[in-house]
Amino acid sequence: MARKTPGRKRLVTKAAGKSARSGRANKPKATKTTARKPATASPSSWTPREIAEAFRRFQAAKAEPKGELFHLDPFTLLVAVVLSAQATDAGVNKATPALFAVGPTPEKMAALGEDRVRELIKTIGLFRTKAKNVILLSQKLVAEHGGGVPRERAALEALPGVGRKTANVVLNMAFGEPTIAVDTHIFRIGNRTGLAPGKTPFDVEQKLLAVVPDAYKLHAHHWLILHGRYICLARKPQCEKCLIADLCKWPGKTTAA
Repeated sequence: MARKTPGRKRLVTKAAGKSARSGRANKPKATKTTARKPATASPSSWTPREIAEAFRRFQAAKAEPKGELFHLDPFTLLVAVVLSAQATDAGVNKATPALFAVGPTPEKMAALGEDRVRELIKTIGLFRTKAKNVILLSQKLVAEHGGGVPRERAALEALPGVGRKTANVVLNMAFGEPTIAVDTHIFRIGNRTGLAPGKTPFDVEQKLLAVVPDAYKLHAHHWLILHGRYICLARKPQCEKCLIADLCKWPGKTTAA
């Protein structure tokens, strides 16, 4: 009489269970499909004629646009622009008259010391870091540039607290160079209107330099800043007051072109 193999049924059942589990593991998972939101339509590009017309209108409205930062000369302009980072021009202008009264030159500014400068600009955001940079850049101007403000971009950007935007402002306003300093306003306008779309301020700057006619480059940066500050606002653009609404490619305009 054949002897039964103990546990055979249990082994078969266990093997079957393993096979079933293996089958489930190998079964492809159902792919979950989610509807993608339609991409926002990019503004169409401007024609050279439209760009020239836009700046012709800006010039007709304000032939000699001026920066709104209070300053006396290239040095005080440089300091004012450094102080204006992540701050409003109006806020900076409340502090700088007193600062420039006692520190109108790099030599006198450096002599004030960081504590004194900090006290004079304490109403401005990031005043501790800015006070340190103002003293350091003043010392460097004295030591390396004879107390003058250099006209070369590389030399300006080598100063503490000075980046590309600040250098562009100084080169433009102090030395008449046709540079374009891209701040938050110009970055917004370049992308919103389609005039010079870009992912970074540098991208927008380079595109503006490529498309703005040479005759308008000297003042282009001021026209665009003022337009962004008072008309093409971030939250509620005043399209009904816009000089270039009919040329603008933004699909969200609040007035018919």
